[in-house]
Amino acid sequence: MGLGLGRWNTLDRKTRSLINLAMLTALNRAPEIKLHVKGALNNGVTVEEIKAALLHATAYCGIPAGLDAFRAAHEVLVSVLRKPGTPAG
Repeated sequence: MGLGLGRWNTLDRKTRSLINLAMLTALNRAPEIKLHVKGALNNGVTVEEIKAALLHATAYCGIPAGLDAFRAAHEVLVSVLRKPGTPAG
């Protein structure tokens, strides 16, 4: 019972991005969260969806990890959303 590559298509990119953000919050990996926030936006995740995923993760992972995740995401969102032509979600 191996992991076939076809299984990667079961979850769409948007869903995988949200899961990644939640897992990185749990692991308290702010630098990786910054990278994955950019990727999430490129995968069609809205700012509101990013906030919701981080808030949900915070409830399970604790306030310190959640605050670090929100700070990292905020830093990226402020810089990315200032650029013309970027969807604000």
